Amino acid sequence: MTEDEIKEMLENRQYKELKEQLESNMYPVDLAEILEDFDQKQLVMIFRLLAKEEAAETFTYMNSDMREILINALTDSELEEVMEEMYLDDTVDVLEEMPANVVDRLLMVTDEETRVQINQLLQYPEDSAGSIMNVEYIALRKEMTVAESILKIRQVGLNRETIYTCYVTEKRKLIGLVDVKELLTTSESKTVEEIMETNMLYAHTTDDQEEVALTIRKYGLIALPIVDHEMCMVGIVTVDDAMDVLQEETTEDISIMAGVNPNEESYFGTTVMEHVKSRIPWLLFLMLSATVTQMIMNSYESALAIMPQLAGFVPMLTGTGGNCGSQSSTLVIRGLAVGEIEFRDLLKVIWKEIRIAVCISIVLAVVNGLRIMLMGQGDALMAFTIGLTMACTVVIAKVVGCTLPLIAKRVGLDPAIMATPLISTLVDISTISVYFAIVSAVFQL
Repeated sequence: MTEDEIKEMLENRQYKELKEQLESNMYPVDLAEILEDFDQKQLVMIFRLLAKEEAAETFTYMNSDMREILINALTDSELEEVMEEMYLDDTVDVLEEMPANVVDRLLMVTDEETRVQINQLLQYPEDSAGSIMNVEYIALRKEMTVAESILKIRQVGLNRETIYTCYVTEKRKLIGLVDVKELLTTSESKTVEEIMETNMLYAHTTDDQEEVALTIRKYGLIALPIVDHEMCMVGIVTVDDAMDVLQEETTEDISIMAGVNPNEESYFGTTVMEHVKSRIPWLLFLMLSATVTQMIMNSYESALAIMPQLAGFVPMLTGTGGNCGSQSSTLVIRGLAVGEIEFRDLLKVIWKEIRIAVCISIVLAVVNGLRIMLMGQGDALMAFTIGLTMACTVVIAKVVGCTLPLIAKRVGLDPAIMATPLISTLVDISTISVYFAIVSAVFQL
């Protein structure tokens, strides 16, 4: 259904027909996206038409503003129904985005056991595996038969986020896992201990959520068990949560690479002043750091006075250097993100980038030298000087671009911090210094 069709049915008071259409023809994620353009009254009316399960799932896909509108508009009983249908990790995500008064109201409509579980999850560090895990999983005992296991899945599976992998625990300690496929294709008289897998992957509650997400992606898992420091199982991280984490981390890296402080809100959901606050710190830093470049050029005023045409080559050299550095840093940051490159590969990366830089610099220097002579911007000596500077600039830029992200990762910083804006500034300083050093030596200025 389209937005216009839904609005038309609302205006004509075709509530029964609209309810049927929403339940049969709309995915919750699509409905949540369409509802962003509805006013408060229409949003509440449509939400109340949805079945409990669909309403809860649609609620999890909404942005924080829409959720707050609904929370303030719904009755306690309606809120309680929505909260009961939501998985616990989704509930925690909602609470983390809401103001304190809204959180208090949501907690009031949940039962005591759920509140205890929510408070436990909220105590984990923000970027840890514990903060995104779901405590609703299927636990089996090793002495259970396959028939008993299948019966338990039927009894409790409806309230679990995933049933495809079941976890075998003994006194709460994780000792194995078994797939539903294995249970359904094995003799019902066999015990879980006979068919369970003991060589398994798991993560601790304090592990970084990005590392957990990368593990799930690398091994193609549906879920990854999470244990505490005593190896007691406390929850699972599912593949959908892992995808959300990777998307958030990628968005954050892109923001930092562009010199913008990360913001969890959408582009249109962020106010003008918030955009200004997120962008101005890096812009101020980069603008002030450019003072170093200015100081270097001022120290060569006499050379520029004798050969003013030298200034005309500066933008081309610094621009080329910045582009080369950005290429290298982007590829290295990607390699770090997908686990292809580690800090121990630093020398290998530098050696590879140097070889790449030599090949690139030869091509750029030759083409640029020919351009200078054909356009009458200088003689062969000038073409040689600019070509040599170009070669040095490319090598420096490539080395800086590949090295800084790896160093940042090593010292615990986000590699994206060492990306385009900062690398461009450092390369500019290096390029100007090398350029005028070579010019001074060649032309004896």
